[in-house]
Amino acid sequence: MTICKAVFNRGTILPRLLVLATLSAGMIWAQAPGGDSKAVSVSKVERKNRAPVSKEVLHVKLPRPVETTLPNGLSVLILQDHRFPTVNVTLRLDGAGALGEPANQPGLAQVTALMLREGTKTRLSRQIGEEVDRMGAQLSASARFGQTAAIIDASGLSDNFEDWFALLTDVLENPTFPSDELAKLKQRLKAQLIQQRTQSGFLASERFAKAVYGVHPASTVSATPESLDALTSETLAKWHKEFYAPQNAILAIAGDVNAKDLIPKLTKWLGAWQKTEAKASQPGNPTPAAARKIYVVNRPDSVQTTLAMGNIAIARTSPDYVPLVVLDQVLGAGAASRLFLNLREEKGYTYGVYSSFAASKFPGPWRAGGDLRTDVTEGAMNEFMKELNRIRDEKVPEKELDEARRAVVAGFALSLEQPTQVLQLAVERKIYGFPEDYWDTYPVKIAAVSADDLQRVAQTYINPQTMQVVAVGDASKIKTVMEKFGPVGVYDAQGKPEDSKAAPKDKPSTE
Repeated sequence: MTICKAVFNRGTILPRLLVLATLSAGMIWAQAPGGDSKAVSVSKVERKNRAPVSKEVLHVKLPRPVETTLPNGLSVLILQDHRFPTVNVTLRLDGAGALGEPANQPGLAQVTALMLREGTKTRLSRQIGEEVDRMGAQLSASARFGQTAAIIDASGLSDNFEDWFALLTDVLENPTFPSDELAKLKQRLKAQLIQQRTQSGFLASERFAKAVYGVHPASTVSATPESLDALTSETLAKWHKEFYAPQNAILAIAGDVNAKDLIPKLTKWLGAWQKTEAKASQPGNPTPAAARKIYVVNRPDSVQTTLAMGNIAIARTSPDYVPLVVLDQVLGAGAASRLFLNLREEKGYTYGVYSSFAASKFPGPWRAGGDLRTDVTEGAMNEFMKELNRIRDEKVPEKELDEARRAVVAGFALSLEQPTQVLQLAVERKIYGFPEDYWDTYPVKIAAVSADDLQRVAQTYINPQTMQVVAVGDASKIKTVMEKFGPVGVYDAQGKPEDSKAAPKDKPSTE
């Protein structure tokens, strides 16, 4: 393992030499798109690999947040950092996210979260906005599709922390979901629904989610005009009352605060937020697809194809998480990865292709893909398959493996300069029940990943024969190409089959 040695102590900033460690991993950054859409300028970047590199393993000891539980059951994590006069707050409400919505009400969790700022028992929407601006603070709420939790984020100066935190507690505990503001929000969201269906990235993600998740709740990635129309102020209030519960929440605070003084104040400020009987539900595990299927989403006259391919892989608690992080770094996580160097740098098919994987309390998918010219769709598919088979069939050379491990650890180390990121790591540790030193030993775990480990996880989770492949583009030009790789079903931009006989059925079951 080759990475600079450093110790991260409370209130310190990691050495900037770690930037050199990242650069020495051989990263090549994509040039900005420009010019003729049918011509890609291949990068002429020359990698010297001359940055100074240490052979020692990075050692870190993350600052531990103060942890407590308030009388109402709310878990609190406080990370003190007095370098700057600011405070960041994240409230995670497990069970209030989109994965718990009724199947016929997509958007319920999202709209409930967005409406928190649109009026309380004592403030109108306009007043909330004006107070946030006057205090120089930020306040937002979200409940993304595919997530179990709703999130409220706030930040501001430590001098007026009590004032803007009071605003957060007001929108949390006393939202009124006014019907006039709800009507305005629905109109904005409907316009977004129309717009997103013009975007190839959304169409690829929507069809990919349905292909790999089947009937699992994570297969839903968007509301519909009909589901938005059905939402009322009463519906939102009922969801809020049932699932915005302190016993299922984590309050994370990072910044210029004193934990000893703050905890009694939090008990007082949040005293009216009472514990309920609600329990955060957890969806079952999705079943990986057993055979390759191809899904073409038709965008007539499109000059590019957007590819997305993959299958269900692992949960966050899987022992294969760490080797899969390194595998993804080798294969497609960055601009020094095999997919990028092959399809962009060598072939000039694209401005960039990447891979990633999602891992939470239930297994999520590993996924690869990118945008490329329509006329190179077949060539790109061949190169994707070549790289996926190569990483399964051949062990990664030690030099390439070492560069990937260093890149992962360097990126992790640099992220620790942000107290909010350190706090989020502590939240993640708490969510999944990891040991207290989990992140302290993370670089060592990365350093221990071997070529045998990579080949094993590649053969377990990356299988071209069972992969689900989505291609968004002009079906008249790419359907026959995609048929060379498996049975093809064609869908329109609204997600409906254009040929119901040919369309492969979405995967049906969960465990």
